[in-house]
Amino acid sequence: MRADITNVSTPSTQATDYSKLMPKEQLLEKLHASCEEGMHASFRLLTQYVGASHYLLVRYDLSQESLLDLVITADWPFDLVRQLSKVTSALYAKSNEMDKCLVALQPAFVALPPDAHVPIGASKEFCSVMFSVGRTRFRLMLLFPQDVILSQDRVRDVALLAGYVVSLDREVATASVREFELTDRELECLSWIAEGKTSDEIAVIIGISRNTINNYITSVMRKTATRTRSEAIAFAVRHNLV
Repeated sequence: MRADITNVSTPSTQATDYSKLMPKEQLLEKLHASCEEGMHASFRLLTQYVGASHYLLVRYDLSQESLLDLVITADWPFDLVRQLSKVTSALYAKSNEMDKCLVALQPAFVALPPDAHVPIGASKEFCSVMFSVGRTRFRLMLLFPQDVILSQDRVRDVALLAGYVVSLDREVATASVREFELTDRELECLSWIAEGKTSDEIAVIIGISRNTINNYITSVMRKTATRTRSEAIAFAVRHNLV
């Protein structure tokens, strides 16, 4: 199992009887019908299929201090979501652009804070898996009972199907595209960065101040969820922006 953070723990060793869980064929049939009921109904089905008890879906392509700003849909206890903000910040901070690509669809088991108040019978860790829909990254986090071992194959199935469910939600998809879009000036600055130019050099080329150039570059990194100019260039290359 590959994980993109350091505080990954090994789940308990008790086996899970997956014969009692919903088969994939039945899931696909029910999922098709549930899409008309809304995203919550679909994610409840995905949660049941994998043997988890609660789900939390967040955007992972924007840098925000509060996890609550990124939640798309969830049935986790509200107080637990607030407590999770520091953990998700660590998930984001410890991964660069390359890491984010490599860990896509790879389940990781992450310890909750020691003082976290989990539902009765729930494990003190959660399963986290990242997936992309177009240019937008999402992270699905699953709580599960203490005596359940989640199948990594099922978790990957769920991540793929979660991407399908999210793609059907027009409001989420539209917001993702709108918030990501770079302006012509931001793209111009990004192109010059990719050519190895400094802010001072770009300011001379374009004919605006160095501070304005830095503001454009900062905006690019915020929209692309990157932390350095090198990561922004890598992101731009991967998405054919330069």
